[in-house]
Amino acid sequence: MAGGTGPVGVGLIGAGNISDQYLTQLTTFPDVRVLAVADVIKERAKAQAEKYGVPRAGGVDVVLDDPEIDIVVNLTIPAVHVEVSEAIIAAGKHVWTEKPIGVSREESRRLLEKAEAAGLRVGVAPDTVLGPGVQTAKRAIARGDIGRPLFGQTTFQWQGPEIFHPNPAFLYAKGAGPLLDMGPYYVSTLVHVFGPVASVAALGLQGTATRRVQVGELAGQEFPVEIPSTLSVLMEFEQGGQGQSIYSTDSPAIRQGIVEITGTEGTLVIPDPNTFGGAISITRPLRLGQQPVEQEVVDVVQEGALAGRGVGLLDMARSIAAGRPHVATGEFGYHVLDTLLSIEEAAESRRFVAVESSLDQVGALDADFDPFAATL
Repeated sequence: MAGGTGPVGVGLIGAGNISDQYLTQLTTFPDVRVLAVADVIKERAKAQAEKYGVPRAGGVDVVLDDPEIDIVVNLTIPAVHVEVSEAIIAAGKHVWTEKPIGVSREESRRLLEKAEAAGLRVGVAPDTVLGPGVQTAKRAIARGDIGRPLFGQTTFQWQGPEIFHPNPAFLYAKGAGPLLDMGPYYVSTLVHVFGPVASVAALGLQGTATRRVQVGELAGQEFPVEIPSTLSVLMEFEQGGQGQSIYSTDSPAIRQGIVEITGTEGTLVIPDPNTFGGAISITRPLRLGQQPVEQEVVDVVQEGALAGRGVGLLDMARSIAAGRPHVATGEFGYHVLDTLLSIEEAAESRRFVAVESSLDQVGALDADFDPFAATL
C-alpha cells in the first residue's frame, strides 16, 4: 500500500449477483477507490463497471496487472476461491475473499502459507458479523449483560435458492449447500461470542437427489444435489458453552436469521447474521411472587454506523495502514471452514468430531468505527 497516504486501490474479480452488494458500498467509502472489475465474461464486468462508475473492466489481468490496486475482492464461486486467491497473492496483492475461504483444509492452509510468505493479508467474508448488529451484541455479552453465556441457538431453514437464483446448481455442489453457503454467517457469529469451536456432532439428510431451476433462462432444468440439504448440529466451544443449529433448504416453513444466546441472567436475541444490523433485545428471567407474572424484555441500543458488504475489506485496509491485525482474518476464516467441514464429517460418521484448528483471539470492531470517514 502506498504508505497509507490516501485511498486504497481495490479491484474485483467476479461480476455476478453479489458484486452489486460490494460495489454499492465500496464506491461510497472514502478510504478505498474501486479501480477495476474483472470477470470471465468480460461484457458482464464492463456492465458492472459502467453501472458503478468504475474506470476499468475486462478479464482477470485488468485487475492483477494494475499497479494501483492493493487489495482484490474475490467473488468467484467457492470451488475456485483458493485458485483465484493464490493468483492474487502471486500478483503481490492482498486478498478479500467471499466465504468460504476454500473447499478443503489443505488448499486453504496452503493459501494462508503463501500469503504469509509473501507478507500479504487474507481477509474472509462474511463481514456481516462486523456490522453494528452482531458487534453491539458481542459488546453487551462481554460486559456481562446476560451473565455467563451458556449456549447459543441458530436456525436457517427454507425451501432453497432455486426459487430466485437463475443458476443455483453451484449452491448444491461440494463447497456449498445450506451448511457451507449459510453456515459461515451463523458459525462466525457463535465464534465471535463463544470463541473457537472444540468439537461438533451432526446429523444430515438429503431431501431430494435432484433440484429444478425455477426462474430465468434455465427454468425447468434439473441439477444434482451433492451435499446434505438439511443438517442438525451440536457444537462445543473451547472456552465453555454450547451451540445447536439447523441448516435446511428442505423446509416450506421459512425461519431464517434466528440467533439467540442464553446466559445465566438473560437471553440475548441477535439480528440476522446475514445482515449488518437490526433489533437486539435481552429477555430477563420471570419475575415471580407478584401478579401478573412479568417477563422483562430490554432493547439494546445498536452502536455504530450501518453499512454493508465491504466493511471487512475496509477494516483490513485501515489495519494494514496502521500496522495492526484486521478482524476478519484468514485464520478466522480457516477456523470457520474447519468447523464446517468437521460438521460434514460428523454427519457422515454420526460421531463427535474434534475441530483441529483454533484461534489465539477473536477481534472486534470499535463502536466508533465509521466506514464513511476519510482516515487514510
